[in-house]
Amino acid sequence: MTSETQDIESLAKQVESHPDYRVLRRLKPRTEFSVQAKGAIARGVVVDTETTGTDPSADEIIEIGMVVFEYDTATGYALRVVDTYDALEQPSHPIPPEVTQIHGITDAMVVGKRIDDQRVASMLGNVTLVVAHNAAFDRQFLERRLPIFAKVAWGCSFKEIPWSLEGYGSEKLDYILNVMGYFHEAHRAEADCLALLEVLQMPLQTTGMSAFAALTKSANVAGYRIWARNSPFDNKDRLKARGYRWAAPEKCWYLDSTEATLAADLSLLKIEGYNSKPAKVELEKLDATIRYSKRGGEREVRLI
Repeated sequence: MTSETQDIESLAKQVESHPDYRVLRRLKPRTEFSVQAKGAIARGVVVDTETTGTDPSADEIIEIGMVVFEYDTATGYALRVVDTYDALEQPSHPIPPEVTQIHGITDAMVVGKRIDDQRVASMLGNVTLVVAHNAAFDRQFLERRLPIFAKVAWGCSFKEIPWSLEGYGSEKLDYILNVMGYFHEAHRAEADCLALLEVLQMPLQTTGMSAFAALTKSANVAGYRIWARNSPFDNKDRLKARGYRWAAPEKCWYLDSTEATLAADLSLLKIEGYNSKPAKVELEKLDATIRYSKRGGEREVRLI
């Protein structure tokens, strides 16, 4: 640390000691973590993509970031970064200007560039979990461009960590980093991956477990998507109040449930969705190998 840096840090400490001010420091991602493994060691990978738009069936990936890390399965804490990869790819159409304003990637930057499929495949070897901060977005894009991502388990740090219950006001990555006292250069793939890995090391405020431990616990739980087929139109507000969401392609209301809550959810659905009359609903099995994918899980019809 230079004398100038020491002076700036001294000023920062003076400012943050005042109750009316907070100081945010630039995040300096680590590749080695001061953690001793208490259990078996496994590998995970954090992924992020930048794209030409938000439609995974029409838009394209123009940047991928990957950070492979070893972690302690007993605590969820990372031990070290094993490998990183960041690559640009030229899309089939020009990048829309409004998209470039978000991530700063221009047509000139991607000319002639292509993601190395073999490199990506090799990095996924022995990985137990792929993590993305909004896996519903990244998984569908990646499975379309790199089908190997359909063969691995996924977890979503945005949805599967109970940020609100843990006292956080938002699930957004930059907000959580700010709570930790940091900021980073957002909307470039590898930088976002490294930032997310740091967030996953954070002990949660209520449970005290690492954020990544909470994520792996959630990802390993099998669940069901309840499809309320042919529920009366007049009951839509009741379903919405119970947490059901409308799937336009299916023209049906649905709710994500777990093994522990399925019986209660079906009982309430019969009352609220079908006016206590017998009805047939669809149950779609979801686990980490299918969750967030466009492919969907196995379905069965159940009478309630």
